[in-house]
Amino acid sequence: MKTTTRALAFVVAATSLAACSGSNDELRQWMADTRKEMRPMTATLAEPKTFEPFLYKDQGEIDPFDPGKVANALKALSAKSSNGLAPDLSRRREALEAYPVDTVSMVGTLQRPNLRYALLRADGVIYQIKVGNYIGQNFGIVTRIDENELALKEVVQDAAGEWVERTTTLQLQESKR
Repeated sequence: MKTTTRALAFVVAATSLAACSGSNDELRQWMADTRKEMRPMTATLAEPKTFEPFLYKDQGEIDPFDPGKVANALKALSAKSSNGLAPDLSRRREALEAYPVDTVSMVGTLQRPNLRYALLRADGVIYQIKVGNYIGQNFGIVTRIDENELALKEVVQDAAGEWVERTTTLQLQESKR
Protein backbone atom coordinates (compact mmCIF):
# COMPACT_ATOMS: atom_id res chain seq x y z
CA MET A 1 0.00 0.00 0.00
CA LYS A 2 2.74 2.46 0.89
CA THR A 3 4.62 1.69 -2.30
CA THR A 4 1.55 2.37 -4.43
CA THR A 5 0.99 5.71 -2.72
CA ARG A 6 4.59 6.68 -3.32
CA ALA A 7 4.45 5.62 -6.95
CA LEU A 8 1.22 7.58 -7.45
CA ALA A 9 2.78 10.69 -5.88
CA PHE A 10 5.81 10.33 -8.15
CA VAL A 11 3.61 10.10 -11.24
CA VAL A 12 1.61 13.20 -10.22
CA ALA A 13 4.81 15.20 -9.57
CA ALA A 14 6.36 14.16 -12.89
CA THR A 15 3.20 15.11 -14.79
CA SER A 16 3.08 18.52 -13.07
CA LEU A 17 6.69 19.24 -13.94
CA ALA A 18 6.16 18.17 -17.55
CA ALA A 19 3.25 20.64 -17.84
CA CYS A 20 5.51 23.50 -16.66
CA SER A 21 8.17 22.90 -19.27
CA GLY A 22 6.08 24.22 -22.18
CA SER A 23 7.35 26.56 -24.86
CA ASN A 24 8.50 29.99 -23.70
CA ASP A 25 8.82 31.41 -27.24
CA GLU A 26 6.08 33.97 -26.71
CA LEU A 27 7.74 35.26 -23.55
CA ARG A 28 11.15 35.48 -25.23
CA GLN A 29 9.65 37.44 -28.17
CA TRP A 30 8.00 39.94 -25.79
CA MET A 31 11.30 40.45 -23.92
CA ALA A 32 13.16 41.09 -27.20
CA ASP A 33 10.56 43.65 -28.34
CA THR A 34 10.67 45.44 -25.00
CA ARG A 35 14.46 45.66 -25.10
CA LYS A 36 14.34 47.25 -28.55
CA GLU A 37 11.76 49.89 -27.53
CA MET A 38 13.28 50.86 -24.18
CA ARG A 39 16.08 53.40 -24.14
CA PRO A 40 18.07 53.88 -20.95
CA MET A 41 17.60 57.31 -19.38
CA THR A 42 20.77 58.92 -18.12
CA ALA A 43 20.75 62.20 -16.26
CA THR A 44 23.64 64.54 -16.91
CA LEU A 45 25.63 65.42 -13.86
CA ALA A 46 26.43 69.02 -13.01
CA GLU A 47 30.02 70.11 -13.06
CA PRO A 48 31.60 69.85 -9.63
CA LYS A 49 32.21 73.13 -7.85
CA THR A 50 35.79 74.21 -7.74
CA PHE A 51 37.32 74.39 -4.30
CA GLU A 52 38.83 77.71 -3.39
CA PRO A 53 40.89 77.52 -0.20
CA PHE A 54 40.52 80.33 2.33
CA LEU A 55 43.66 81.80 3.74
CA TYR A 56 43.22 83.21 7.26
CA LYS A 57 45.39 86.24 7.87
CA ASP A 58 45.58 87.03 11.55
CA GLN A 59 47.23 90.41 11.14
CA GLY A 60 44.66 93.08 11.85
CA GLU A 61 41.87 90.55 12.50
CA ILE A 62 40.19 89.54 15.76
CA ASP A 63 41.59 86.33 17.22
CA PRO A 64 38.62 83.99 17.77
CA PHE A 65 40.55 82.01 20.39
CA ASP A 66 41.54 84.95 22.56
CA PRO A 67 40.75 84.25 26.26
CA GLY A 68 40.34 87.96 26.87
CA LYS A 69 37.48 88.04 24.40
CA VAL A 70 35.63 85.35 26.37
CA ALA A 71 36.27 87.19 29.65
CA ASN A 72 34.87 90.41 28.18
CA ALA A 73 31.77 88.60 26.95
CA LEU A 74 31.19 87.09 30.42
CA LYS A 75 31.57 90.51 32.04
CA ALA A 76 29.04 91.96 29.61
CA LEU A 77 26.57 89.19 30.43
CA SER A 78 26.96 89.67 34.18
CA ALA A 79 26.50 93.43 33.81
CA LYS A 80 23.38 92.79 31.75
CA SER A 81 21.84 90.82 34.64
CA SER A 82 20.40 93.80 36.44
CA ASN A 83 17.87 92.18 38.78
CA GLY A 84 20.56 90.87 41.17
CA LEU A 85 18.36 87.90 42.04
CA ALA A 86 20.19 84.62 42.61
CA PRO A 87 19.76 81.70 45.00
CA ASP A 88 22.12 81.26 47.91
CA LEU A 89 24.13 78.27 46.74
CA SER A 90 26.39 78.24 49.81
CA ARG A 91 23.66 77.58 52.40
CA ARG A 92 22.98 74.11 53.78
CA ARG A 93 20.17 72.31 51.92
CA GLU A 94 17.08 71.14 53.79
CA ALA A 95 15.55 67.65 53.59
CA LEU A 96 12.58 68.57 51.38
CA GLU A 97 14.84 70.19 48.79
CA ALA A 98 15.73 66.71 47.57
CA TYR A 99 12.20 66.25 46.16
CA PRO A 100 10.50 68.05 43.27
CA VAL A 101 7.54 70.14 44.45
CA ASP A 102 5.05 68.07 42.45
CA THR A 103 5.97 64.95 44.44
CA VAL A 104 5.33 66.64 47.81
CA SER A 105 1.77 66.79 49.16
CA MET A 106 0.28 68.82 52.00
CA VAL A 107 -1.59 66.56 54.43
CA GLY A 108 -2.40 68.91 57.32
CA THR A 109 -1.51 71.86 59.55
CA LEU A 110 -0.59 72.35 63.20
CA GLN A 111 -1.28 75.58 65.12
CA ARG A 112 0.71 76.95 68.06
CA PRO A 113 0.38 80.44 69.47
CA ASN A 114 1.66 82.82 66.78
CA LEU A 115 3.09 79.93 64.73
CA ARG A 116 1.55 77.59 62.15
CA TYR A 117 3.19 74.46 60.75
CA ALA A 118 2.33 72.60 57.56
CA LEU A 119 2.54 68.82 57.47
CA LEU A 120 4.00 67.65 54.17
CA ARG A 121 4.40 64.11 52.89
CA ALA A 122 7.32 63.20 50.64
CA ASP A 123 8.31 59.63 49.85
CA GLY A 124 6.04 58.30 52.61
CA VAL A 125 7.60 60.47 55.36
CA ILE A 126 5.75 63.34 57.10
CA TYR A 127 7.71 66.59 57.54
CA GLN A 128 6.82 69.58 59.74
CA ILE A 129 7.44 72.88 57.88
CA LYS A 130 7.11 76.53 58.90
CA VAL A 131 7.41 79.84 57.04
CA GLY A 132 11.03 80.33 55.97
CA ASN A 133 11.80 76.65 55.31
CA TYR A 134 12.91 75.53 51.85
CA ILE A 135 11.04 73.01 49.66
CA GLY A 136 11.71 71.59 46.21
CA GLN A 137 14.60 71.56 43.81
CA ASN A 138 14.08 75.15 42.62
CA PHE A 139 15.16 76.92 45.82
CA GLY A 140 11.55 77.35 46.98
CA ILE A 141 11.05 79.17 50.28
CA VAL A 142 7.76 78.95 52.19
CA THR A 143 6.14 82.39 52.37
CA ARG A 144 2.67 81.62 53.78
CA ILE A 145 0.83 78.75 55.47
CA ASP A 146 -2.98 78.72 55.63
CA GLU A 147 -5.35 75.99 56.76
CA ASN A 148 -5.84 74.73 53.19
CA GLU A 149 -2.68 75.71 51.32
CA LEU A 150 0.99 76.54 51.51
CA ALA A 151 2.58 79.24 49.29
CA LEU A 152 6.20 79.27 48.29
CA LYS A 153 8.45 81.44 46.18
CA GLU A 154 10.86 79.62 43.85
CA VAL A 155 13.93 81.03 42.11
CA VAL A 156 14.44 79.53 38.64
CA GLN A 157 16.44 80.40 35.53
CA ASP A 158 14.59 81.56 32.44
CA ALA A 159 15.61 80.85 28.84
CA ALA A 160 18.16 83.68 28.87
CA GLY A 161 19.82 82.37 32.02
CA GLU A 162 18.38 85.10 34.26
CA TRP A 163 17.18 84.17 37.73
CA VAL A 164 13.47 84.95 38.15
CA GLU A 165 10.95 84.36 40.92
CA ARG A 166 7.75 82.38 40.57
CA THR A 167 5.12 81.53 43.13
CA THR A 168 3.72 78.06 43.70
CA THR A 169 1.09 76.70 46.05
CA LEU A 170 0.49 73.30 47.58
CA GLN A 171 -3.16 72.52 48.33
CA LEU A 172 -4.29 70.41 51.27
CA GLN A 173 -4.91 66.85 50.02
CA GLU A 174 -8.08 65.02 51.06
CA SER A 175 -7.62 61.62 52.67
CA LYS A 176 -8.21 58.63 50.37
CA ARG A 177 -10.25 56.41 52.71
